[in-house]
Amino acid sequence: MVGELRVLTALDVAKTQWYHFTAIVIAGMGFFTDAYDLFCISLVTKLLGRLYYTEPGAPKPGTLPPRVQASVTGVALCGTLAGQLFFGWLGDKLGRKRVYGLTLVLMVVCSLASGLSFGSTPKGVLATLCFFRFWLGFGIGGDYPLSATIMSEYANKKTRGAFIAAVFAMQGFGILAGGVVALIVSYAYDQKYNLPTYEQNPEASIVPSFDYVWRIILMFGAIPAALTYYWRMKMPETARYTALVAKNAKQAASDMSKVLQVELEAEEEKVQKLTQEKSHRYGLFSKEFLRRHGLHLVGTTTTWFLLDIAFYSQNLFQKDIFSAIGWIPPAQTMNAIHEVYKISRAQTLIALCSTVPGYWFTVFLIDYMGRFAIQLMGFFFMTVFMFALAIPYDHWTKKANRIGFVVIYSLTFFFANFGPNSTTFVVPAEIFPARLRSTCHGISAAAGKAGAIVGAFGFLYAAQSKDPKKTDAGYPTGIGIKNSLIVLGVINFFGMLFTLLVPESKGKSLEELSGENDRSADADAEPEVSATTSRV
Repeated sequence: MVGELRVLTALDVAKTQWYHFTAIVIAGMGFFTDAYDLFCISLVTKLLGRLYYTEPGAPKPGTLPPRVQASVTGVALCGTLAGQLFFGWLGDKLGRKRVYGLTLVLMVVCSLASGLSFGSTPKGVLATLCFFRFWLGFGIGGDYPLSATIMSEYANKKTRGAFIAAVFAMQGFGILAGGVVALIVSYAYDQKYNLPTYEQNPEASIVPSFDYVWRIILMFGAIPAALTYYWRMKMPETARYTALVAKNAKQAASDMSKVLQVELEAEEEKVQKLTQEKSHRYGLFSKEFLRRHGLHLVGTTTTWFLLDIAFYSQNLFQKDIFSAIGWIPPAQTMNAIHEVYKISRAQTLIALCSTVPGYWFTVFLIDYMGRFAIQLMGFFFMTVFMFALAIPYDHWTKKANRIGFVVIYSLTFFFANFGPNSTTFVVPAEIFPARLRSTCHGISAAAGKAGAIVGAFGFLYAAQSKDPKKTDAGYPTGIGIKNSLIVLGVINFFGMLFTLLVPESKGKSLEELSGENDRSADADAEPEVSATTSRV
């Protein structure tokens, strides 16, 4: 039985050691880069509009047309979805480590290329930017299933949730770093030029060298990824893949002996016998897979899909929400670079006060509260706070109440991260068989990115003014944002319902959860975990 393989038992009962923290940093830096690259674009879209779409003599500075803005912000998400499916499948076919470095190289190259986007016309520059950001997203997509799977297969069962969540929590630091880099760059340029506002002098409120600002911000994402490459290549393949998928007991024992600093015996006969058993040879979407894990996969995909509609809508368009309620001043009262500074400051405050703490609350409490309780609680409070913002929306737009709006809006970020944004990443890395784990995590994550695409494109269009007589027609406005917040509240409520399909994985070994240590080799044996019993 799998449970009797000493190399896996040693991993399950190992005390927290230095290699655990090393693995968290190595895998986590990928997520740091992922978040930086995905969300830093929202900091510079207004600057892109000013640079490339400002018409001479216009009463307001230019903004990206809705279709262009949706493309610039959403194309990386499309690439991420494709990368999650492709690299998730490849990670089960070739091994986690062999694919891991490739995703990082793709991220480094495309981060640099995004900042070097070229073209003789504004459309040409933005088309090139979209091309490179698609492939940047493709590399980012590979990091999701591979990082989650590697960390779950390295961790012990007592603190596995905290370790996987800690990898994902680096995303919060990536979002924060994006804001800080944009603050530093924009502040330096603002101090150097000290330009008038658009109202005072439209032509003098921007200079050609501001084109470097968005390029520097985008290219900075290549640095942390490049610094991590060497250490990723030194990581050994996970013992669970080597033993259960590659069927190499000797290599698994050798690798883990070095990692755990103990002597482990190669159990080749057990591995060969195990991998030949009928009950452990069923394929993805086979009748046996659907019986054992069908509802689990439905639960992980739907909850991640619903969560990311809300999460990415909030992150990518919070500048529009803050502008609509007046927390960020009107564009014409600032010069181009000062607007970047104001947007960066607002998003950095949100990240520092709510996003980052939410991630680490999950890290510290997930192995005590359990995944199910945290996810259900997060969806519940996100629902409550969305409705609390949307229903009395006119109340929040008054100047005296804006701080209250920002506080409640920040709480939705806190409970997204101390809630489903973390747990939807953790659970798919735990409950599926080793030979299908990366693939199933990739499918679940891709469903999330489908939700992110719906959020990125849907929010922008749902929040628009539809009145062609208004000067802001086609751009986010108050009534549109109010309706969008109501829709997001409803989506979070459905997230609560679909959470009931997700099993609790706290305190169990990966083989218990996946059914790979069933006491019977009979294919009709009941799996160890079911959606209805695992939470009892």
